[in-house]
Amino acid sequence: MATRSHRRRRRGDNATAPGASVLSSFSNLANTIIGSGALAFPAAFASMGMIPGIVSCIFSACTAVFGLWCLSRCATLVGKQPGDEGRKASFNEVARLAFGKGWVVRVFDLAIAIKCFGVSVSYLIICKTLLPQVCLTFGHIFKTPIAEDSMLLSQTFWLFMTAAIVVPLSFMRTLDSLRFTSQIALSSVAYMVVVVIGWYFVKGPDPKRGKVELAHFGTNTLASFPVQVFAFTCAQNLFPIYNELKDKTQKKMNLIISSSIFSAAGVYEVLGIVGYLTFGDKVGSNVIAMYPAESLVVAIGRLGIVFLVGLSYPLQALPCRSCIYLLTSGIIKGKKHKLVVPEPEPESESEEDDDDESFDSANENDRLVPKVGDGAHGPSTLEMPRKKFIGFTIGILVSGYLIAFLVDELDVVLSFVGSTGSTTISFILPGFFYFRLFRSQAGNTKWAALALGIYGVAVMTFCLTFNIIHLGKGGRAGH
Repeated sequence: MATRSHRRRRRGDNATAPGASVLSSFSNLANTIIGSGALAFPAAFASMGMIPGIVSCIFSACTAVFGLWCLSRCATLVGKQPGDEGRKASFNEVARLAFGKGWVVRVFDLAIAIKCFGVSVSYLIICKTLLPQVCLTFGHIFKTPIAEDSMLLSQTFWLFMTAAIVVPLSFMRTLDSLRFTSQIALSSVAYMVVVVIGWYFVKGPDPKRGKVELAHFGTNTLASFPVQVFAFTCAQNLFPIYNELKDKTQKKMNLIISSSIFSAAGVYEVLGIVGYLTFGDKVGSNVIAMYPAESLVVAIGRLGIVFLVGLSYPLQALPCRSCIYLLTSGIIKGKKHKLVVPEPEPESESEEDDDDESFDSANENDRLVPKVGDGAHGPSTLEMPRKKFIGFTIGILVSGYLIAFLVDELDVVLSFVGSTGSTTISFILPGFFYFRLFRSQAGNTKWAALALGIYGVAVMTFCLTFNIIHLGKGGRAGH
């Protein structure tokens, strides 16, 4: 008869075994990408003009796709080296393969943890700021005045009310378990797009609309470019999606990556173009705030933003928790070995052959499933112990809510975190990882990856310089 510990172990294996579908993976990755930053695209278009805005958005999407593709190719190497069977793909593991053991691996994990934690706190601040405004709007619409000292207008009240949704979702162990919340969040994005398009075609351009130009270059043009670059940041969840995907073929990963990025790009383009046409160069950094607050349609849209960022919180908490676990577990001590790089898949293969080549048997699939209790290869092989999982999750939640309670704006902090963290995980690491691990293969792809890494360094340098100069002039850093 199985002991209690054995039964618990089997339940853990079943809960974490790869079983995510393409739709589930798409939903989570797309929800990681599309956040409240989408509302800033009309202002970004206004700062550079219609045509440069459209081209810049497409260019940012393409670089993001290539970066994610590089990471997905690197993920296929994890667990394939002699003695490394059972490891899960992560930035930590890929860095170990690419650069060996040492402080550099810890730096990567620390950068990702700080970036994800900062973004998650900003989501809480957005929720506590918007919900009182939504209450005022609904009170006005339904002719039910709300007293100034009402609890419904208290940011603190609404901040802790969000805990009813945020806290339970943050204790989910896998991204796949968050697929339904991601789909709900994406439905609020679709609603915002409908509101922006419908308002323009029903009401027409705003009577006080500013100028609309095909191309424009001014003091804010360069500052708006990072807005579009960082809008596609989602690399922190690429490896969890790969680990949880049921069929880990490159063709499936390509479908998930391209559909997620270009769906987000479509949303950004529509919001940018239509929002800019509606308000011209007078559009603000939050396009939904430009519409009349007395409108029920707009009020529901603002409530949708709260759902979008609130339901996206766990998607930032999950990679943050994983990185903290790896940081506190110490640097992995493993055997030195020669890196084995699999041959690239022929492009002419059929889908069936592609699936067969990627996983010839159930045993190959099992190698990528983390084995609970197998401590031979360090923390990246194990599922996070229950006590640590609960402790880290509580720590992230308590510290996040405390900061959100004490601080009303994180713009300056997020601008520097985004400049470093987002560029590091989206461009610098994917490019240098791929170049390092696939440098022996023929073709120009490795050189394109190297160019992506150099591009990331250039973007990070520009953004940091801009933020420092802007702060020196007494302004707020761009984000």
